[in-house]
Amino acid sequence: MAAHRSLDSNLEFVLRVPFPSEREAQIAHGSLSPDRELRRANVTRELHTAGHVLSVKWSADEARLLRVAVGSFLDHLALVVETMEQFGPPVAP
Repeated sequence: MAAHRSLDSNLEFVLRVPFPSEREAQIAHGSLSPDRELRRANVTRELHTAGHVLSVKWSADEARLLRVAVGSFLDHLALVVETMEQFGPPVAP
């Protein structure tokens, strides 16, 4: 987890979430990708997977908007993780 101000004066926050497997990271990515930020002009989000790690980077021009975007994402992430735990390890496609 890291937060800092970028060269263009935007605030940035980066989160890396390790999963037990690459497949679970891909499932989380697929589940969380459709949710776009409400105020696209002020908050951007990039979602990537590398192996078993899901990486998310937000950029915003206001701390309040960044906080709301990250908080909302974490709520959705918790739901995705709980759902995966309830259904057990994924079956290969």
